[in-house]
Amino acid sequence: MPQSTPPEASAAQPPLAQPDGPLLPGPMGDRLTVTLHYLAELVDHFADGLLQQRFGLSYNQFVFIAVLSNLEPPPDITTLAECLGVSKAAVSKRVPAFVEAGWVATRTDPLNARRVRLTLTPKATALLAEAGPIVDAAFTELFADLPGVDLPALHRDLKSIARRLEARVA
Repeated sequence: MPQSTPPEASAAQPPLAQPDGPLLPGPMGDRLTVTLHYLAELVDHFADGLLQQRFGLSYNQFVFIAVLSNLEPPPDITTLAECLGVSKAAVSKRVPAFVEAGWVATRTDPLNARRVRLTLTPKATALLAEAGPIVDAAFTELFADLPGVDLPALHRDLKSIARRLEARVA
């Protein structure tokens, strides 16, 4: 993983000298799949630095809260784990810290005493409402001056690619 760099420092770095050359060394370095994976890693790292600096929150915590915010009715731990692509044990282990931070509330399911339901608190909802646009704006600003890159078109293309992959892996 790249070394931790504040978002402002990352944004100030000059563009790559050879934009069409491979990003990573070796025979796999210039493949679409490798580039996409590497880009996702960089995006996560940049967002992590920004969220840590501005909100004292990791990107991983932000994703946990954001995914939970998209699930209705209040999901149980198993459903959240499936959506995050992690084990039920991993979510169960993290929930107490989210409760302690005031981001998540838990309650027992009245129909199944062993099932724990999760809901966002107003504090987490406000955090998402503030942090989400800041993260989006930081990326938009960072990429706005890239020659030949149409960000709205890129976003549409990436959503099309994601939908195609979702249909294949579903």
